[in-house]
Amino acid sequence: MNIVFDFAGVVFHWSPPALLRETLPQRTADDAAAQALMEQLFQGFLPGSDWAGFDLGLIGAEALAERIARRTGVAEADVRAVVDAIPAHLRAHPDTVALMRRLKRAGHRLFYLSNMPAPYADHLERSHDFFDLFDDGIFSARVRMMKPQPEIFRAAAERFGLAPAQMLFIDDTMPNVDAARALGWQALHFTGADACEAALPPGTFDRAGQSAATPIGHWRR
Repeated sequence: MNIVFDFAGVVFHWSPPALLRETLPQRTADDAAAQALMEQLFQGFLPGSDWAGFDLGLIGAEALAERIARRTGVAEADVRAVVDAIPAHLRAHPDTVALMRRLKRAGHRLFYLSNMPAPYADHLERSHDFFDLFDDGIFSARVRMMKPQPEIFRAAAERFGLAPAQMLFIDDTMPNVDAARALGWQALHFTGADACEAALPPGTFDRAGQSAATPIGHWRR
């Protein structure tokens, strides 16, 4: 199989409310306050949002903080504290990394497709030796495209040299999963490494039986 991993929320820990509670405790007295601040700052990370410009590599961290502070009224220093705290917050999920290692040993090709600003992408590449597991990958900031826009899925298929139906995409965000499926990709909605592994077809970890594994289209979830 050719398996394409999302990063934040799949390979790496990603919890914006927890990030905000750790970074700005004075603004997040309870879960409701953290949720409200998350929506205010990040706007769902949707195309057209302030953060999308950062994910697309169109603006840097300083310009992002200025924009968000101007739009929300949150102090620019507080916004910048959140922006600067994210690389350390993106901790690798040991269970997902272990799953990737087993998949690689079983002979599968691994790729990544991640909405990620350039400074964070650089940090992750420097900090984790498991990047050697990947045959290739795309960070949004380096191609000026982002999920769930169809262009980035088309660019990934072309770059990886694979037809959409030949790839299994794993993402924790349902709109990204839906976008991939609409373009003919096979896709799994990630809710945890154990559930992801359980959803893989029989024979996934059997090198000898790999070619006879159940077609992906028969088990997508």
